[in-house]
Amino acid sequence: MSRIFSLFVAFVASFLLIGSVQADVKVLTSIKPLQLIAAAVQDGVAVPQVLLPPGASPHHYALRPSDVRKVQSVDLLYWIGPDMEGFLPRVLNGRTLPSVAVQDLPGLKLRHFADDSASHEDEDHGSDEHDHDHRPGTVDAHLWLSPLNARVIAAKMATDLSAADPANASRYQSNLKGFNQRLDAMDARLKARLAGVAGKPYFVFHEAFDYFEDNYGLKHAGVFAVAAEVQPGAQHVAAMRTRLQAVGKTCVFSEPPLRPRLAETLVAGLPVKLAELDALGGYTPATAQGYEQLLEKLGNDLAGCLESL
Repeated sequence: MSRIFSLFVAFVASFLLIGSVQADVKVLTSIKPLQLIAAAVQDGVAVPQVLLPPGASPHHYALRPSDVRKVQSVDLLYWIGPDMEGFLPRVLNGRTLPSVAVQDLPGLKLRHFADDSASHEDEDHGSDEHDHDHRPGTVDAHLWLSPLNARVIAAKMATDLSAADPANASRYQSNLKGFNQRLDAMDARLKARLAGVAGKPYFVFHEAFDYFEDNYGLKHAGVFAVAAEVQPGAQHVAAMRTRLQAVGKTCVFSEPPLRPRLAETLVAGLPVKLAELDALGGYTPATAQGYEQLLEKLGNDLAGCLESL
């Protein structure tokens, strides 16, 4: 009986010892795409949390008291930066634990909005202008849509987690390697899928996809509203409808969950298909493969509409 009791005590002690050396690192990300990257790095260890619920705007989210408490208490917090989540800086001022604005990471390929409401590549991270209406010269903060940037973000997360949780450091590094390998395979699949529609014109309601387009040789033919929350004026609507008439068969993409009120007016009587591109992947499960699923769905939805014309 005493031997059985001794074995039981040894088992409990070893269990407690294992628990004591494995840090319970709580990770919070501002938006779903960052959660998906973190989920790949933390796979098999923990599941990261996300601040914004599906369908919420990262530009104008209103924090609840429970959100503020969460922001203050988690061990590691990752957000895009003030060019995206304008509601966060004030709350982060009171945070003492590490917070990472990923738009400031070395090695990231940033784009800035140009005078023609398109973007051009610029590796200068020194701009301190923060604007959600996509004014010329401001940072295009939709940087997660570049697989190259996702690799940089994942590497930073793996480094941070390895330091905070040394017991699982090898797991984080192994997960990072697997993530990069899966991105290689996904990148090849998407390039093959999108090659056939690279020359086809299409239009977007919100200039959010330049990073993705640049990576896969695509380019939208026009933007109806440079920011998702800004409704274009009557003159701009008339000009864009004229462009749609000139192009002929094409696709116009909005972002879920809401289709702009002007969508039906813009395309009425024209050979134009309305479809959606989800840049945030709000309902994508937070699994190791979630980030690839977000990008592949984006590519497949875009190609599917253009191939159906």
